Amino acid sequence: MPPEFAGERADKVAAILFDEFSRALLTRWMSEGALTVDGLVVKPKTKLIGGERLALDAQAGPVEDWASAQPIEFSVLYEDEDLLVIDKPAGLVVHPGAGNPDGTLVNGLLAHRPALAGLPRAGIVHRLDKETSGLLVVAASLQAHTQLVRDLQARAIERRYLAVSEGRMVAGRDIDAPIGRDPRSRVRQAVREDGKPALTRVRVQERYRVHTLIEAQLATGRTHQIRVHLASIGYPLVGDRRYGARGRLPPGADADLIECLRTFPRQALHAWVLGLNHPASGEPLEFTAPIPGDLTQLIEVLRADQAAHDREE
Repeated sequence: MPPEFAGERADKVAAILFDEFSRALLTRWMSEGALTVDGLVVKPKTKLIGGERLALDAQAGPVEDWASAQPIEFSVLYEDEDLLVIDKPAGLVVHPGAGNPDGTLVNGLLAHRPALAGLPRAGIVHRLDKETSGLLVVAASLQAHTQLVRDLQARAIERRYLAVSEGRMVAGRDIDAPIGRDPRSRVRQAVREDGKPALTRVRVQERYRVHTLIEAQLATGRTHQIRVHLASIGYPLVGDRRYGARGRLPPGADADLIECLRTFPRQALHAWVLGLNHPASGEPLEFTAPIPGDLTQLIEVLRADQAAHDREE
């Protein structure tokens, strides 16, 4: 250890010296005894004095006891030795958890590329809600995982969503409001003063009679962020009953529009555009996910309703 790091914590020094790995992974290895200081197992918070020898003897392997590989349908838009870009269909859970022991995107990824079992969280660095469709980036190497996590924390990955909200929005806005767990319901998030900072940039794409097609860009990545932020300003997403959608109908709506709005099966939210720098080469990459059929139909019937109303006027 170089003397200039004297007085620093062992986990911080390890993250500097072994910069191809995340600090969280190095801390776990330190706790397991795979990363030692002068041959001794130390706590991550141990202060170093300079000149110690840090030795890492770890083998990549499954780091969580998730379910086995399973054939799952999803589209791979891009793949190389460092990353995959996935177009996730609505209704697919990203990773195993309470109530979803298997049949997830992770299970499908392990079937598609078994080596992902050796990465933290099988390469998952961010997630989409079950009923949100669209783009996810997945790390395919440990170095890429470390870099993508850093890029997400630095807000260097662009994530833009297409959504349909209830209510006719006058203009776009930036919603800068902290988000935390709703004290009244553990399955909801809410805007609250003691929450984590959250910023969503909302821009109007099209206005309909009592709905709005918007693009929402994430500057942070809190749970349910777009859904919570839009509901907080009175524009919940179509189909998002958890956050206040009421199935709002324009006056005199025809049967097709009524049927589409009342039966829309999920929150009308699609991860549309993903922009990032390749974690190995630094090359700028941008991907666009096709708008899924249910959301396309919703937009079409809302456009038709607006056009019919304009003709009547």
